[in-house]
Amino acid sequence: MEDPPDVETLVQGLVADNEGTRKYAVFKLQSLLGDPSFADAFIQGDGHIALRQAALDTTGNTQAYAFGSLDALLELDIGWDAVDSPVIDKAVELAVTHPLVNIVRNALRLLVLLVSRPLRPSGRESASVGFGFAAIKPALDNHPEFLDSLVQRLSAADHTLCANALQLVNALMRDAVIHGGEHEWPKFVKRLQDLGVIGGVGMLMRGDAASDLGSPLAMAILEFQGLTKVLLRKWREVRVSVELGEHKRALKTVHLLSRPEPFVVEEGAEGSGLGKGGKRHHPKKWRRLGFETESPAAEFEETGYLGMMDLVDYARRNEDSYQKMLMEQSVQPPEQRCPIARASLSVSLILYEHFEIDDAVDIIDGEATGHTRSTSGYERTSNPYDVNKLYRPLLLQWGRLHTAATNAFQRLWKLASAESEDFFKIEELLRVVVEKIVGAAGRKTDVGSIEDELRSVTLEVARRWQMDGLDEIYEDAWGPHLAQVREQLHQESQQFMKEQRIRCLLQGQWFPVTSPSPGSAAVVPWRYVRLSHNRRWLHYQDFAGRSSSEPGLEDLGERIDLNAVTSVDSNVSAPAEHPLTNGANSSTETLKEATTLDSSKLSLPGTTTTTSTTTKITILGTRSKPSAIYPSSEEEEAAESALLVLLPQTAYIASEWLDGLLMLLNQEPITKDTTRLISMLEDWGVRLRMLNLRWEDVDWFALEQRGKGLSGEEVGVREVPGREGWGEEFYYAAAGEGE
Repeated sequence: MEDPPDVETLVQGLVADNEGTRKYAVFKLQSLLGDPSFADAFIQGDGHIALRQAALDTTGNTQAYAFGSLDALLELDIGWDAVDSPVIDKAVELAVTHPLVNIVRNALRLLVLLVSRPLRPSGRESASVGFGFAAIKPALDNHPEFLDSLVQRLSAADHTLCANALQLVNALMRDAVIHGGEHEWPKFVKRLQDLGVIGGVGMLMRGDAASDLGSPLAMAILEFQGLTKVLLRKWREVRVSVELGEHKRALKTVHLLSRPEPFVVEEGAEGSGLGKGGKRHHPKKWRRLGFETESPAAEFEETGYLGMMDLVDYARRNEDSYQKMLMEQSVQPPEQRCPIARASLSVSLILYEHFEIDDAVDIIDGEATGHTRSTSGYERTSNPYDVNKLYRPLLLQWGRLHTAATNAFQRLWKLASAESEDFFKIEELLRVVVEKIVGAAGRKTDVGSIEDELRSVTLEVARRWQMDGLDEIYEDAWGPHLAQVREQLHQESQQFMKEQRIRCLLQGQWFPVTSPSPGSAAVVPWRYVRLSHNRRWLHYQDFAGRSSSEPGLEDLGERIDLNAVTSVDSNVSAPAEHPLTNGANSSTETLKEATTLDSSKLSLPGTTTTTSTTTKITILGTRSKPSAIYPSSEEEEAAESALLVLLPQTAYIASEWLDGLLMLLNQEPITKDTTRLISMLEDWGVRLRMLNLRWEDVDWFALEQRGKGLSGEEVGVREVPGREGWGEEFYYAAAGEGE
């Protein structure tokens, strides 16, 4: 095995006239300089000076190896004396113009190391040039197309070249924020964005190469994502002031894009301060745009300059619809107008919280203290290899997301017929929509599809998402307290349903005595059954036919003492699902309709069905009534027998009567319909307590159709009367007349 050349031999090879000798020397140096002891010896032998000259004088692969060797030295934080203005200018020139990928890669890497170098030099050598963006600025002035070329390199086929280009973009952005001044770094970042850096990085995020999280490209992408969060946070920290020309121009832009009509002061108006026919701004100039006051700068307190940027961007992207919306609202009562400016600022905060901007690692401060810190952030993720959750390409499309979400805010406002006092309700609704749509997007989801979803989401869907998410939210917040509330509400709901089912028995019901054969024209005798008011007797009577009127208790000659009933048997199976209790939306639909009816009418209609059924309910018990104190031995031995057989026409009537009888006997309900209704009442009771709502407020979270009864017929919204003028016997029946 050939021994590696010593330092002296390599230094001589670097200054040799023979191209092959120089090429061999720089080729060997790339691997040997990875050893710190060899690198120190190389520096002591002034090898870095010879290497500098080789980087300037050679071409092709020899030059690529020379820059690669310089990179190896700089990565060890030595050899900085070799990086002077001519070398920097050469690196920038090669990065812009050279076609060979290996040369451009190494030239960009040198610039990355130079811009990213810690602010405190090692002390072993003096730097010939500055550091950061200032070090390469003269070269960039000589090559003004450099930044454009750098952004274009992000779409190169070579992944290492892409990684080096993006690393340099990251380094320049960091340095601009640290040393560019409060008003200079936003301009530089805006310039990069105008050149297409957002689109370039977004393509890299969605590409297959980004799935290898250990690659330099993946690290650079995640670093850019972290930088974006930090920049958003810093934009938010910039206070808005009308004393600053840039901020004043931004507000003026928002005003002018609304196409305001000049406010004409009438001739002779007192206190106008203007001549005849003079013009001035409308006294509600800013409130017309959706601000709460006529001092808009103060309303950016929470969002800072970020909120102003978003508002200006929204007005520019939607100039026509922005003007149209303001014109439409100008003819509406003030309380019904959607405050566009306020909505825009709210959306900025919603996106800010959704992307967890405040939780971003502050890599800017890390660089400022001279320590290189990892900016990937994937060590903070519970599953670091879940690429879909790690990359957030939609974060880079902040402006488009903000615009789409602000439009969605206005649309939901209009669909809900919201008023000023409902602003926070719509805000919370939109927060859920953003979490559901934007949060569910993967790294390859196109922003256009997200815009379409935000544009098409309905009020019904948004409210359902809101209610579906409450369980999870409050489970985390309340923990065991929520379980106690549920247990209490379960008992209350069961008691409510017991009362409702027993009321069905009190109301009475017709049952066929026998099941007619299919196609038979024979007259079927009917039995009317009704529970007594004191709930102690079950009255019934058989009739030749079913009458249109309901018999009174005095017309029912037979009765059963409920004290003699021992059990209730039935072949009732799980009934077919009713629209109110079918599917994921059963709770929402049932509550919407139940709020318009009295509790006694919560049961589903079914008495109009005339189809035959084989459903049978058998009431079992003893024929003789047991003695209240000392039952006789004969009574004790009385055999259990069928006291009454009922043949319900529909599954739901069977559910009402079977569970009603069971609950009357203090037993648990067994049918699917009753248990579903109990579960629904329990669920909505929890939700209403969590939302701190009254029952009459439920309409806000129900589906958009209002005032439909259980039968599907429209019912009027009844105003609850007061007690004034009524005595102690006052009561109110919400279901209808006489109930």
